[in-house]
Amino acid sequence: MRATVMYGAGDVRVEDVPDARLIEPTDALVRVTSAAICGSDLWPYKSMEPTPEGRRMGHEFIGLVEEAGADVRTVKRGDLVVAPFLWSDGTCVFCREGLHTSCLHGGRYGDPGVDGGQGEAVRVPQADGTLVALPVEANDALLPSLLTLSDVMSTGHHAALSARVGPGKTAVVVGDGAVGLCGVIASKRLGAERVILLGRNPARTALGREFGADEVVEERGEAAVERVRELTGGLGAHSVLECVGPDDAVLTAIGCARDGGAVGRVGIPEGDTIPGVHQSFFANLVLAGGPAPARAYIEELLPDVLEGTIEPGRVFDRTTGLDGVPDGYRAMNDREALKVLVEP
Repeated sequence: MRATVMYGAGDVRVEDVPDARLIEPTDALVRVTSAAICGSDLWPYKSMEPTPEGRRMGHEFIGLVEEAGADVRTVKRGDLVVAPFLWSDGTCVFCREGLHTSCLHGGRYGDPGVDGGQGEAVRVPQADGTLVALPVEANDALLPSLLTLSDVMSTGHHAALSARVGPGKTAVVVGDGAVGLCGVIASKRLGAERVILLGRNPARTALGREFGADEVVEERGEAAVERVRELTGGLGAHSVLECVGPDDAVLTAIGCARDGGAVGRVGIPEGDTIPGVHQSFFANLVLAGGPAPARAYIEELLPDVLEGTIEPGRVFDRTTGLDGVPDGYRAMNDREALKVLVEP
């Protein structure tokens, strides 16, 4: 079969790899019908050291179950399923607490011996605890939005929950990427009275307004903090969603939060230290977040997607086949594309 392999920074290839197949009785074999390039895929695209064996790529996908292992009970051949970006058994102590990202028997797509989602097929370990069957056909118009449940919509939701977004509150979303825009959706869905989006790409911020952002702040750094303070009567926001990751974005997020507020971090951290630790300490800020337990959120968000209440699939602004995946990476890295949909 064909799949995406990264061999180093900027070196993305689509090539023949061994066919995906069942190994464990808890596996399912999924034929991919749609996948995505994630903003987090750009981190290795920018910095990965060259490696002769390469790394299989992709962790967001929807597909049809072609074969299920003997112990699989929740999905069967022919089911259309969405896969959260990490696989998990659904039964360990952390899964039962809704923290599937810490599953004792889970793992990541693209790890050694595990297929990546940007390919023709994927062996999904722990299928019962991972896959969610979808009540639509494989050509349904809702598929792009359903695909976002695998990662970006669930991650935006996690940022909003971590930032304690709720009715009557003002939320600030730092970042106009796909996750940030989904964070706008999530904040409005959770009842935020006011949402301020920090971003400067006109097409993206326009979409953010359509998703429910009340104001857009184009400034960055201290200027952005000053502008948010102006918009909030000098107090800052109750809830801040940090959806980028680098230290300067975290400092901006902390600066935008009012005393006693909360910052939900879902951007991959740049370093090993927490920026603004003294500022957040003396302001009594809650700093929370991390990788989103998407499997815990899919069933909650699914009805809103099916009913058209939310349309996170609008973050996809380019579609390509497998052959176009390398250029999709380039386009996202160069900010020519917001998020690329892949149809193998």
